Amino acid sequence: MKLMKKLFSVLFALLLCTIAFIPSFAESDLSRIADYADLLTESEESTLLSKLDEISIRQEADIVVVTTYSLDGKTPMEYADDFYDYNGYGFGENRDGVLLLISMEDSDWWISTCGYGITAVTDAGIEYISDKFLSDLSDGEYAKAFSTYAELCDEFFTQAKTGKPYDVGNMPKEPFKFVSRIAGSLVFGFAVALFVTGSMKRRLQSVRFQSYANSYVKENSMNVTESRDLFLYSQVTRHEKPKQTSGSDTHTSSSGSTHGGGGGKF
Repeated sequence: MKLMKKLFSVLFALLLCTIAFIPSFAESDLSRIADYADLLTESEESTLLSKLDEISIRQEADIVVVTTYSLDGKTPMEYADDFYDYNGYGFGENRDGVLLLISMEDSDWWISTCGYGITAVTDAGIEYISDKFLSDLSDGEYAKAFSTYAELCDEFFTQAKTGKPYDVGNMPKEPFKFVSRIAGSLVFGFAVALFVTGSMKRRLQSVRFQSYANSYVKENSMNVTESRDLFLYSQVTRHEKPKQTSGSDTHTSSSGSTHGGGGGKF
């Protein structure tokens, strides 16, 4: 009987040790911004965290920013996926959310999507979002870049809930102020062109309109005896333009979770 109790105690201890090493996917206690590379001031980090928390709670999806000096030998994709998984980010059973990783080691960025984040932020969506923040990221305007990322994630999740996520052929319209600026530039350029050509025209007082060109041609100065066109050959080479696919390509992380994502250099 004593032997059975001892055996039971040993098995129970082994079970507790095993459980201790199983990664937990419960709601994360870690902040939605982990600025290990110290890219933000305290004020900037506080402002960004408030924005990330507000968007995440309202959209019911974690919107996360992580910065680091080193990827510890991992690829950007592996580091981002593992950081998301093993720190317990994500809402609900599917652990919905999006994580932006910035690594200063080799100027890498990666966006990892999970759960409903894969639907809301597609491969084309990742390309669109990154186009909006990469210039600020390259210029060292980190707070501005992260704020743009958060705001666009908010916009993409809102759109996805309509049943028509932003994707290939269906991207956010550019702000009207951008169009108005272009129109204003065109009007200004046209006005300048009118002024310049008008000034030039006023200087040509001796010039008169002529119906024919006879006044400008010397008699017998040009005698065309033969005219013909000779077509030699034509060669046209066509290449199929690569088509951007819709939706999100997915992969399995080291924890066994499904992720989408994409990234590059800045």
